[in-house]
Amino acid sequence: MRLKKYTDYSLRVLVYVGSKEQDHLSSIKEISQAFGISQNHLSKVVFHLGKLELIQTIRGRSGGIKLLEPPENINLGEVIRKMENDFVLIDYGQKESQEEVLKPSDQLKYALEEALQSFFFVLNQYTLKDLLQENDEATKILHLEK
Repeated sequence: MRLKKYTDYSLRVLVYVGSKEQDHLSSIKEISQAFGISQNHLSKVVFHLGKLELIQTIRGRSGGIKLLEPPENINLGEVIRKMENDFVLIDYGQKESQEEVLKPSDQLKYALEEALQSFFFVLNQYTLKDLLQENDEATKILHLEK
């Protein structure tokens, strides 16, 4: 399974903003520079995260972005479900003619559904706080500074 870049960027925004002091307001420019992501893409992600009430966006010269909830209340499984709009693991297409398109067996459908449920079972066990735990290697990789 592959998550969209949009979801990856959303998680990066949450990790970046969550890694700062609670009263610190991060900017899109700051996050863009930290991860090398276009400010235009991040603007769309930040807008969506705001609509989902995961972050608070404060407009104006001294504005910025901060978490709306404590990191321990932000569940990774829920975030990914909200950011991804489609969890079809295999697209079997439409009928192109009178002939039936090859369809999977019921057992294959069951196996794929079970795999998807297992994927979310694991993610549901983690919160943003878990991603923010002191880990010097992760901090270096993500270029985060406290």
